[in-house]
Amino acid sequence: MTTREDPKILVVNDDPASLLALTSLLSQWVSESPYEILTARSGEEALRHVLQDDFAMILLDVNMPGMDGFETAEAIHARPRSSAVPIIFITAYHADEMNRLKGYQTGAADYLFTPIIPQILRAKVGVFVALARKNLELRQQALKLNQRTDELIATNARLGIEIKERRQAVRENKAKDDFLAMLGHELRNPLNAINSAIAVIGFAGVNAESANRARAIIARQSRHLSRIVDDLLDLSRVMSGKIMLSRQPIELGALVASCVDTFRTTGRTTGYLLEIDTEIAWVDADPTRIEQVITNLLDNAFKYTPQGGDIRIHAGQEDGKVVLKIRDSGVGIAAELLPHVFDVFVQGESSLDRAQGGLGIGLALVRQLIELHGGSIEAHSDGSGLGSAFIVRLPSAAPAQLRQPATHAGATALQCRILLIEDNEDGRDMMSTMLAEYGHVILEAADGLEGLRIAAQGKPDIALVDIGLPTIDGYEVAKRLRADPATADIRLIALTGYGLAEVQRLAVAAGFDLHLVKPVNFEQLLVAIGQCQKQAVGN
Repeated sequence: MTTREDPKILVVNDDPASLLALTSLLSQWVSESPYEILTARSGEEALRHVLQDDFAMILLDVNMPGMDGFETAEAIHARPRSSAVPIIFITAYHADEMNRLKGYQTGAADYLFTPIIPQILRAKVGVFVALARKNLELRQQALKLNQRTDELIATNARLGIEIKERRQAVRENKAKDDFLAMLGHELRNPLNAINSAIAVIGFAGVNAESANRARAIIARQSRHLSRIVDDLLDLSRVMSGKIMLSRQPIELGALVASCVDTFRTTGRTTGYLLEIDTEIAWVDADPTRIEQVITNLLDNAFKYTPQGGDIRIHAGQEDGKVVLKIRDSGVGIAAELLPHVFDVFVQGESSLDRAQGGLGIGLALVRQLIELHGGSIEAHSDGSGLGSAFIVRLPSAAPAQLRQPATHAGATALQCRILLIEDNEDGRDMMSTMLAEYGHVILEAADGLEGLRIAAQGKPDIALVDIGLPTIDGYEVAKRLRADPATADIRLIALTGYGLAEVQRLAVAAGFDLHLVKPVNFEQLLVAIGQCQKQAVGN
């Protein structure tokens, strides 16, 4: 029984009787060492077989009409794939030396003379078939080895990718763990100061000076907590593409000077050699966000520069771009950290008891905000202890047209009835107390349904509605108030912890007049109430 892997023998002879005799003889030994027998009646037919199959040996008749055995052998061995096939010439007469030489020159392995002695043919066939079988086995082994090699290469490549991904995941997880540890540290410090200040105020017989100092600490630490939360929220919004820019022409030098004045007022510049060099340079940008960029970069410079160090600030134009450069002589940036300094959660070496503080998201937020404005930022440092420099480039813009300053709505002058719908009891209590100090009549509700009931009964002028309420949310409260003719004219102000544009859109769609983001600055709240009062008078 032969298979595709068995060696093949080609018998070429133009005489049918001789061809049959040879194939019959060869068929007797197939069971001993399996091989397949193919036949051809001419040199041309033999060449067609050679083009299709590989052969262990070829028994080739020398004396054939047309293309004789020598020509056939020469054509077979001229083809690279069949050049090494053993050819045994079969002839009915004893060849002279010249014919033998010609046969060997065309690639003959041997001669057999008719009548063929079966034992000699059997021995020669056995040798060449065994050799061909070994070659087939080696070829199959080489194929399997190549396949295995390809599999190992592919596996190694996958493992390499997985190792890189795992290392990256480990680095990211460590950075996040470090960030969470720092976040806990940064939140607990101001909370501890606030709790201590509250305890001081609660002491019996505390003097006015201590009480005032405690209140100042509460206010200062509350602002610090708000900045931490704002940075976290801003970074999340920017990275998710959900922040909206309110662009207008800004003179960068003036904004830099304003930010530096703020640092001077708080005493941050004391003990530093501060150099400021600004030129007139206009950008089309969101002033709040660019101020955030400048403040973060300045805060970074002061934070990592010991007192007595130099901080240099330049704002101007270079190569058609508006450029802001902030250089310091501080601790510098290590070479391995420099390429990652704008990555999220990345900081230099620090510990939880470090004096500097910070969450490691300031520079990441700066880069996101700058890129949102179509600009770029780069960091430079010659290494640890050698200072650092941050260079911001923004597209330049035409100067703003001078306009008459608009009158700004200030604190409310008229007292009104205000409904406060807020489920946080402490927040509701403090806001009610502050509004009552301005002479307003305050109505309170802890959830949406209660707010609707009080609105129908108490007839408030303005309703301050938290969005995240139990029972029904603030959007539904607004919709129901607008749908009821008895409450449709109430001015509605939304209070929410989300400043996304989508949240503002939903608030407007629900019927709110204004939208404020927590924590609400009390002056902003008074301005909003004043705007609602003016709208009510205008109607």
